Amino acid sequence: MEDWQREFEWLRVRHFIKDSLQTETLPDLNAVLFLIGVQELGFVRDSFTKEEKQDLMHLAVCHLLSEDGYFEWVGLDADGWPHYKQVLKVEARGADHQEILLIEKVIAYFRPAFEESDAQHQNS
Repeated sequence: MEDWQREFEWLRVRHFIKDSLQTETLPDLNAVLFLIGVQELGFVRDSFTKEEKQDLMHLAVCHLLSEDGYFEWVGLDADGWPHYKQVLKVEARGADHQEILLIEKVIAYFRPAFEESDAQHQNS
């Protein structure tokens, strides 16, 4: 994906979330990962501990990278939390490359929502 395309699609994702949650500011990558983690967890609570928030972001990363075989689904623990195991080493060099990789995976994660939204607008 070219830089301009990634930037455009990333901004689209951030605006989609901002509008969906009716917030004033655009979410950053950590906030988006947290939301994906909550989505993949499958249930919402009034609050999460700091450790649980970190676990949710880790869950999101595992889910996003499982699409390329980096992580493998293990199952749910006794509390209903999903677990993955790492099966391949992520070859992203440095923090900037890791962020680009995650942003591209987030864009792909939200693509079905955009396609559905676009289809609804065309049928209106």
